[in-house]
Amino acid sequence: MSLSTAAAAPRSSTIQPDNSSSRRRMRRTVRKLPAILVIGLLLVVTVYPLIWLLLGSLKTQSEFLNNPSWALPENFLNFANYTEAWVDGNVGSFILNSALATFPALAMIIVFGVAAGFALEVMIWKGRSTVLLLFLAGIMVPGQMILLPLFSAYFRAGLTGTLWPLIITYTATGLPLTVFMMATYFRAVPREIFEAAAIDGASIYRSFLSIGFPMVRNAIFTVALVQFFFIWNDLLIALTFTSGSAVQTIQVGLLSFTGQFGVVEYGPTFAAICINVVLILVLYVFLNQRVMKGLTAGAVKG
Repeated sequence: MSLSTAAAAPRSSTIQPDNSSSRRRMRRTVRKLPAILVIGLLLVVTVYPLIWLLLGSLKTQSEFLNNPSWALPENFLNFANYTEAWVDGNVGSFILNSALATFPALAMIIVFGVAAGFALEVMIWKGRSTVLLLFLAGIMVPGQMILLPLFSAYFRAGLTGTLWPLIITYTATGLPLTVFMMATYFRAVPREIFEAAAIDGASIYRSFLSIGFPMVRNAIFTVALVQFFFIWNDLLIALTFTSGSAVQTIQVGLLSFTGQFGVVEYGPTFAAICINVVLILVLYVFLNQRVMKGLTAGAVKG
């Protein structure tokens, strides 16, 4: 009896740690389960609409009308909707108009916004706090209030029917937020760096171009991407100031995929939306790392 007991003791001591480690792993899994469920739910909410949009772009009009919305397309190689959207729907022209309106406005927003943020936060002059408050007040002005006065001004200046009203309006509406964000990012740059540059004989322009601008480079990418999304996805301003198809942006052009008696051509519409979404996703993928760095650049003051 003593030998059997002595022999059984080591076996029980070797089995016990395995059971305890299994229980620990199970407890860790249970604790992580809510986070896993939340992440899975977010993935479904984010990815499912994109998949549904892509599958919808491969369906014919009869499939939309006769089959359930969750039904798969009968032909996964049906790219006729993309051809119709690009050729007959003039999606290429709409994207070109959006680019011609977005990138000049974005360039002016970044140049003026970064310079103003540097002047308001780094340079010391009387009244800079008041000027910053005026820019903050500009964020609070609803865009709908300025559309009618601006339309009257553009009409009298003979700018209607061109992309200039969009470029000017996008620049004016994007500057307040850009100036505020860039002032916040410049606040995180240590003042000692600019003081050392001034002692070495650097002018204020040299300090801005050689020190300030490179140190907030990632923040500039972040602000530029935020403003790009605002401008590219805008519908209200573009719908107000574009009177003809020759200057319509992609968001306004998507409204033209409507047939006689208001019948929506679902296939080409989904294809045009897919083209628009893919362009934005590709841009975000290339700038993702810089955006992540820029989001935390002004979180802590150096």
